[in-house]
Amino acid sequence: MNRVVITGMGAVTPIGNSVPAFWDALQSGVCGIDTITLFDASEGKFTLAAEVKNFDAAAVLDKNTVRRTDRYTQFALAAAAEAMAMSGLDTDAEHGNINGEELGVYIGSGIGGFSTMCAEHEALLTGGTRKVSSLFIPKMISNIAAGTVAIKYGAKGPNMSHATACATGSTAIGEAYRAILHGYAEAMIAGGAEASINQMAIAGFGNMSALSPAADKNEASLPFDARRGGFVMGEGAGILVLESLEHAKARGAVILAEIVGYGATCDAHHITAPDPEGTQVARAIRLALPENTPSPEKIYLNAHGTGTPLNDKTETMACKRAFGDDAKKIHISSTKSMTGHMLGAAGGAEAIAAILALENDLIPPTIHLEQPDPACDLDYTPNTAVHTEMQLALSTSLGFGGHNACLAFMKYRG
Repeated sequence: MNRVVITGMGAVTPIGNSVPAFWDALQSGVCGIDTITLFDASEGKFTLAAEVKNFDAAAVLDKNTVRRTDRYTQFALAAAAEAMAMSGLDTDAEHGNINGEELGVYIGSGIGGFSTMCAEHEALLTGGTRKVSSLFIPKMISNIAAGTVAIKYGAKGPNMSHATACATGSTAIGEAYRAILHGYAEAMIAGGAEASINQMAIAGFGNMSALSPAADKNEASLPFDARRGGFVMGEGAGILVLESLEHAKARGAVILAEIVGYGATCDAHHITAPDPEGTQVARAIRLALPENTPSPEKIYLNAHGTGTPLNDKTETMACKRAFGDDAKKIHISSTKSMTGHMLGAAGGAEAIAAILALENDLIPPTIHLEQPDPACDLDYTPNTAVHTEMQLALSTSLGFGGHNACLAFMKYRG
C-alpha cells in the first residue's frame, strides 16, 4: 500500500482567508464571531455567527464563475486554488507533473447551496415558477463544489461529495487517503465547504436548541466550559492536497505532513445526539492511531469541541476510553472557540489546524475557557497557545446521524 502525504493546504475561514492568516489568528486566539451581517437577525433570538470576512469572490474567480456558483462553491474554489498552488501539481498535457486521470476530488458539504435554495424559494413565492433561475439546481446541489473544482484542474480521477453532516470534511479527507493508499489515485484534492448562514438555517438549528443564544461574542462559543449553551454557526472551506509519497518525491514536492490513519464509525444511537458513552468516537480514534503511536505528551488532538452540553462531555469520555489514564497527558483544544462551527467545512479547516500545530510545535488555544466543567477534566489548552514538541496530531469530527471520523497526521521523516 502507498504512503500518503500532504503537499498543499487552502483555507477560507472566519479568522483568515488563507493558510498563513488562519494560522496567525489561531495561535493568537482571535475570535471570529460577531453580529450577523448576511441577513437581518436583529429581531431573532440568535444574532451571532462566525462569518467569513472580506471575501471578494470577484478577486479570485472570474465574473462568469461568480454568477454561476453558490457562496459555498466559491469558498471551495478559493481554498482549492491556494492548496493547488502550494502543492505545485499541474495537469497540463505538455508541461504538467500529473496525469489528470490520476488526480481526484473529494470535496463535501454538509448542506450544499442552502442560501441559493432560500433565495430561489423566495423567487418562486413572489414571482411564480418563471422567476426561478435556470442556475438554481447546479448552484444548489451539494456535489457541485467537487465537480467545479475538478473542471478547473482537469481532475478526471475519482470524484465524490461526501455528506456526513459536521464530519463531512474529515470524511472526505479520510476517504481520499484511502483512495491513494489503495492505488485508486496518485493525488486527491479533498476537504469540505459550507456557507449556510441564512435565516432558515439559523431558525432551524436555533429551534432545535443547538445554537448558543448568547449576545456577547466572547460568551458564545465555549467548548468545555461549564457555561456552554450551544454552538455558533460558521462558514468557509478547508482543502488539502493529498499525494502518494512516491509521486510527491519523484516531482520534488515539499511535504507538509504524512497522513498515517483514519477511523470512521457510527454511534447508531440518535439522529442528533451523540451516544453519551462515547464508545464509537473512541473506536474511531483508536482506528486512526498508527502502530508507532508516540508517547501521549507528544500528541495533539484537535477536538470536535462544539460547545454543546452533550458533545463536550461525550468527547471527554471518548478520549478517556481511547487513551485510558494517558488521556490527561494529551494536548487538546477546540479551534471552534475561534471559528465557530463551520459545519461540513469544519473537518477540513481543523485538519489544517492540526497539521500546522504539528509543523510548528504549537498547540492553538481553546479561547474563553474560564469556568472548566468538572465533567470535562482533560487538558484543553485554555486561552493561551502552548509551545511543545509534537509528533502526532489527531482531528476528530462528529456529525448528526452518529457519524464519527478521526484523522491522524505525523511529521514526515523520510
